[in-house]
Amino acid sequence: MKQIDFYFDFWSPYAYLASGRLAEMAERHGFTINYCPIDLTRAKLEAGNTGPPNLAIPPKIRYLMTDLRRWCARYGLPFGGVPKSKDTKRINIGALLAQDRGLARDYVREAYDATWGQGGDPSSDELLTSLAAKLGWDADEFLGYISSPEAEERYEAVFAAAAERGVFGVPIMIVGEEMWWGNDRLEFLEEFLGSQA
Repeated sequence: MKQIDFYFDFWSPYAYLASGRLAEMAERHGFTINYCPIDLTRAKLEAGNTGPPNLAIPPKIRYLMTDLRRWCARYGLPFGGVPKSKDTKRINIGALLAQDRGLARDYVREAYDATWGQGGDPSSDELLTSLAAKLGWDADEFLGYISSPEAEERYEAVFAAAAERGVFGVPIMIVGEEMWWGNDRLEFLEEFLGSQA
């Protein structure tokens, strides 16, 4: 089966925007998605991007909020504002368990709705417990997994593989040796997927 590697972090609003459309695109063109959660801040630093974060530049954050509202309106997505925490490590790791259970698409959709869609705190046990319930999972088992050394080791391995491939931000989509960065590159990706039929 043909595969798209999708690199994302639940801290990224542009990965939020891309995730739903990417899932539809993949289905339309007969591709599967390999969901690859990574730490966006670390990916930038690994690639040598040491500039200030968007939230440190007031004019840029004002524009960013307007831009996100526009994109969400275009895609019919809710926009709850900036999530209450940047700590996405555990919610990111949860995507690996979802991948194992064949529920990665559902997990990513629900997790993005809870964070960027509703403005929730991705680090809170309350949000994570609610997310587990939506997927029909045992909350204690889920919280145990996403805090376990073995899950963290697996998350680190995904990051190391991403860095090796030159992943410098999110959302990044890779098919074979071809890479696309950003929600606004999905049209180019779709053209490519169509050419692979």
